[in-house]
Amino acid sequence: MRVEIWSDIACPWCYVGKARFEKALAAFPHRDDVEVVHRSFELDPSRAKGDSGLVIPMLAKKYGMSEDQAQEAERNLGVNAASEGLDYLTEGRDHGSTFDMHRLLHLAKEQGRQDELVGLLYRANFAEERSVFDDDERLVEIAVAAGLDAAEARAVLADPERYADDVRADEREAAELGANGVPFFVLDRKYGVSGAQPADVFAQALEQAWGSRSPLTTLAGGEADGDACGPDGCAVPQA
Repeated sequence: MRVEIWSDIACPWCYVGKARFEKALAAFPHRDDVEVVHRSFELDPSRAKGDSGLVIPMLAKKYGMSEDQAQEAERNLGVNAASEGLDYLTEGRDHGSTFDMHRLLHLAKEQGRQDELVGLLYRANFAEERSVFDDDERLVEIAVAAGLDAAEARAVLADPERYADDVRADEREAAELGANGVPFFVLDRKYGVSGAQPADVFAQALEQAWGSRSPLTTLAGGEADGDACGPDGCAVPQA
């Protein structure tokens, strides 16, 4: 069975959702027969390389809130991350274009190192102080830590056309499937799960996808959609 996960490295709910899905997958009886593929979805595909800034002022402007309120929202996200065993910096993070990261993830896919790289990119963005935006050598270091060749990673970053079509193809496919926010999980092209649902929702989806042949149906827990990020921003957790 194949599980495809559309996500963006800039999306905090993708970071949390990955951990929740992996918790469900670890307990799934057929986990060794599940292939996980990460697909590209940029929250801001028009974002230019070099255009970066701090998260807190961006959140305040996007949601029409004060910076104190934005800081509180980040602290609440940190609580959600901590509940899944994830580190999360609630102050000082920046944001920017993730296009180069997605291109590197397609390189990693070819070499069977995609899951390692996406995990390290999430950690670097959300839990480490050094920026992952507009610093190619930082991305090379992360790629090497995931098992990729440094020279090959540099060659990809130096050529903006390498894997660009793959990134755009993933994004077009997400739109065709009706995914307008991330994370979005598609299980064996039978079921879709929207948002960072609880682990038990993912467990149910895995069981249903394993045993059925129905058309793609979006599943949810107690609400229609779980916490997610879309072009207009990310769901703001409440205290």
